[in-house]
Amino acid sequence: MITDGLKKDFELEQDRTAILNAYKGLLRASKHIRDKEDTKLIRKAFNVALEAHGSTRRKSGEPYILHPIAVARCCAEEMGLGTTAIVCALLHDTVEDTYISLQDIEDLFGLKVRKIIDGLTKIPEVFDDNVSIQAENFRKLILTISDDLRVTFIKIADRLHNMRTIDSMRPDKRLKICSETEFLYAPLAHRLGFNTIKNEFEDIIFKYKEPEIYRQIESKLEKSKEIRQRFIRQFTHPIKKSLEANNFDFTIKARTKSIPSIFKKIQNKNVTFSEIYDIFAVRIVFDGPVEEEKETAWRIYSLVTDFYQPNPDRLRDWISIPKANGYESLHTTIMSPTGKWVEVQIRSKRMDEIAEKGYAAHWKYKENSKIHSTFDRWVGEVRDLLEDPKANAEEFISDFKLNLFSDEIFIFTPNGDLRVLPKDSTTLDFAFDIHTDIGLSCIGAKVNGKLMPLSHILTSGDQVEIIRSQKQKPKEDWLKFVVTARAKSKIKSALNEEQKKVASDGKEILKRRFNQLKIRFTSENVKEVERFYQMPNATELYYQIAKGKIDLKKLRELETKNQDFVPAKKAPQQQKTQSSLEDIISCVDNKKDTIVIGDDFLNFDYKLANCCSPIPGDSVFGFITATDGIKIHRTNCPNATQLMSNYAYRVIKATWKSNQLKARLAALIIQGIDDVGIVNDITNIISSEHEINMKSISFESNDGVFEGRIKLFVYDTEHLDKLVLKFEQIDGVKSVERI
Repeated sequence: MITDGLKKDFELEQDRTAILNAYKGLLRASKHIRDKEDTKLIRKAFNVALEAHGSTRRKSGEPYILHPIAVARCCAEEMGLGTTAIVCALLHDTVEDTYISLQDIEDLFGLKVRKIIDGLTKIPEVFDDNVSIQAENFRKLILTISDDLRVTFIKIADRLHNMRTIDSMRPDKRLKICSETEFLYAPLAHRLGFNTIKNEFEDIIFKYKEPEIYRQIESKLEKSKEIRQRFIRQFTHPIKKSLEANNFDFTIKARTKSIPSIFKKIQNKNVTFSEIYDIFAVRIVFDGPVEEEKETAWRIYSLVTDFYQPNPDRLRDWISIPKANGYESLHTTIMSPTGKWVEVQIRSKRMDEIAEKGYAAHWKYKENSKIHSTFDRWVGEVRDLLEDPKANAEEFISDFKLNLFSDEIFIFTPNGDLRVLPKDSTTLDFAFDIHTDIGLSCIGAKVNGKLMPLSHILTSGDQVEIIRSQKQKPKEDWLKFVVTARAKSKIKSALNEEQKKVASDGKEILKRRFNQLKIRFTSENVKEVERFYQMPNATELYYQIAKGKIDLKKLRELETKNQDFVPAKKAPQQQKTQSSLEDIISCVDNKKDTIVIGDDFLNFDYKLANCCSPIPGDSVFGFITATDGIKIHRTNCPNATQLMSNYAYRVIKATWKSNQLKARLAALIIQGIDDVGIVNDITNIISSEHEINMKSISFESNDGVFEGRIKLFVYDTEHLDKLVLKFEQIDGVKSVERI
């Protein structure tokens, strides 16, 4: 007992030391933004949080109070937020998880802090397992953007710390959290200008979703680190000397491209790791007056290009026209003496801070009207999306995400005013960007003086004049080619209004038909008609009736009993499917149950998904579909992120039966240099490989490069990997990928 007591005392002492060190770290991180009064307020918030959370621990085993301290430090150090945000970060879990009430918060810290804590409390950290509630929670998070941005900032910091400590979670929970982060938090961090945080999100997500590829690239980066550093020193030496000779106040940094970015480049450009020329970028950060920043950046560009030849197609001027998230920088790609292209970024200290800390830094430099206007404009777009309280939460999230990660183009009005739109925007997107009424009445546009249709895709520099007609009405086809969230939202609202008008006519038609059949017009009877014609709701039923797309003569197939409808045949298939979905969900505990592929699972059918064709050895999960039982997907399936983030309550753990030997279909794409006999070499390997059957094979050659697609049956990933290795050893084959 003495030993146990001493051990407990030792652990308590360790906890106290860890908490004290974490708090001191927070004070160091915030020293440049606080005075004596601020320090008292932060100390007060720390004491309240410490007492409220008491001996509670996180899943990692550490005292819970370390989490809010870490979130507060992230707000101060990585986002540059002030005392109010730090106080709210320290208190962010108290109302939800402890005895502290919102009134207590207001009494101790005032109304402003109460409002922010209230906003944070309404948004759960781990979103609900029910899809409709989950979409609503995402919506709540986005609502805070147009209310108090600090709620969103703290929520991003909260998620960042949870991602950094994700190791302590179960593997299935890790994948769910990663999917949520990939689905919303990473794009949101990007849109708010937190580039460093966005990159860290993506890095952690990739590390857990593609662990093997992550380790391979990480190893290659580590092995080439010394060579890279030597190259950077030699490359920057003449630039540094020239900048010093011209009395610039500057620093030069080298930034290595993130592992997910490297992998995307390998995939998109179809190159190997060694062929990627921009694994790193050189950044020149100068200091000087704001009004001279643009001139200084171009002077530095001129000095750099005195030594190295620039690529004219790779010059990007985001100083004259900043990105919508406030990013400002001058980018150029130049040829090094060793024949490698190197990206050089030139920016001021102010620009660098905004690039790293996003719109939190924006407030510090709010006198810069360009940044202020782009930010306020985007918040205005968010408010537009939130205008319709009846909007479906899932549709809202889908529309909102459209503009989070898109590149931008710059379009001019006839008067020369500049408008910033997402890449691939159409003339109709531009019309809605000007004003809703202009979009709804748009019939075409003059682009650079030439008449163009509504669906014409604009390019940067276009000058656009909208042509309108009061007779124009919004059409459903418009939704197929507009890309901005604003346009989609406004078109849907207008179509809904139009649908309601048409639906009222359909309702009258159905009423008359009921009278003819001597049936009472009740909500129960209308529900039966909805089910019979498989309509999602009454409005859609009335609308289809008014449009003449529903044959009301079929109502005779329904019999009446006590003046109420009863279907003459079996209940519609849709109803059966719905109950079967509910049956599976009600019988399955997705936190405890695991599908062992090859064994029976609670008497429910399951099958392998066609979208990713998993084979034994793949990391997999089960997903309860609405119409087709349970499907088994690979965890790196293209659809996995959406399924795990939006429908987590329908995701089940799955694993392969170790002794299962059944051939599964896999597909490979092989690319390389076309040569006589190469196809024969590939087919010989397949035919000579023991027990490999092909389903299909096709090869195409273009300008000396071939691409082959093969579908074949293999037993597991080990079996497939051996085959891929043999293909890669053929002379001329450059890449073999599973698709």
